[in-house]
Amino acid sequence: MMKRFLFFLVLFLMIFSMQISAQVIQGALIGGLNASQVDGDEIYGFDRYGGVIGAAAIIPFDRNWSVSLETLFSQKGSYQSAFYTAIYKDSITGVETILTGEYDLRLNYVEVPLMVHYTDRERITVGTGFSYARMVGVTEKEHGNLINTTTTNSGTYNKSDFLVHADIRFRLYENLKLNFRYSYSILKIRTREFTNLSGSNSWIRDQRNNVFAIRLIWVFNEKAKTLDEVK
Repeated sequence: MMKRFLFFLVLFLMIFSMQISAQVIQGALIGGLNASQVDGDEIYGFDRYGGVIGAAAIIPFDRNWSVSLETLFSQKGSYQSAFYTAIYKDSITGVETILTGEYDLRLNYVEVPLMVHYTDRERITVGTGFSYARMVGVTEKEHGNLINTTTTNSGTYNKSDFLVHADIRFRLYENLKLNFRYSYSILKIRTREFTNLSGSNSWIRDQRNNVFAIRLIWVFNEKAKTLDEVK
């Protein structure tokens, strides 16, 4: 269903853009850094760093309002370095495991944000919107050990993620802009049960992506006519 939605959305924008003339469309190249965490994984802090890269098509309604459709490759996840050492012995098998508290989760997504922007005096742009993201890769390590059961197709993490966004952009030089964006999952990406070391207590948490991004955006054809000007 979501694939059909994206197909018809892109098709609509293509037809719409053909109707309003290519002179109106602006393009953009995007590159930057994500600082992320996964809310609900019992790990705290935006300590997982990853890249974000992509492109965007921008349609300006007038000199203040515009809408954009982006296509991004975005790396997210969670990280905590080792901070203790303990040995856990399974009471049934007798197998001993070294515990360190280290956790390393890497989530890779292809993401399609749809954004609405307002620009003030051609200097500052604020925006909000939502996106659909499809997970294309995942690795998970606990206490330094790879969790082999966590794969893209294992169902451990939902392949689809829906996010809301808020961002602000500042013009640095001519067509180059500095962008800060905050993103948060609308729906959970995983539900997990946690158990303390003694096994005497357990609890369940829903997990969501929580991301701050800093990006550079280079806009092409920024001086093109707006929709209001081509009427």
